Amino acid sequence: MNTLRNKVQLIGNLGNDPEILNLDSGKKLAKFSIATNESYKNAQGEVVKDTQWHNVVAWGKTAEIIEKYLVKGKEVAIEGKLTNRSYETKAGEKRYITEINCNELLMLGK
Repeated sequence: MNTLRNKVQLIGNLGNDPEILNLDSGKKLAKFSIATNESYKNAQGEVVKDTQWHNVVAWGKTAEIIEKYLVKGKEVAIEGKLTNRSYETKAGEKRYITEINCNELLMLGK
């Protein structure tokens, strides 16, 4: 059951082209967001489309594949784990962010 702890699987579309960072350590980092869509009928019988946005980061070989093949609008399936972190802005405000640390990627569609 340990393999089921903190596991996220999503299928969605990239909101923008991935941001690729080459770190001083030689590692490559890819940052992007994906949108997942869900449709349901409300009490009036109207179809409502709900879009959720998810921040994703990927490292190493996965980031290299993302840099080479992924662009805005591309449909992907990802698997990874949820991570939470905080940082401080230049103005001294503390910000919190939840991301998916992607370790598996499958390109879908055309």
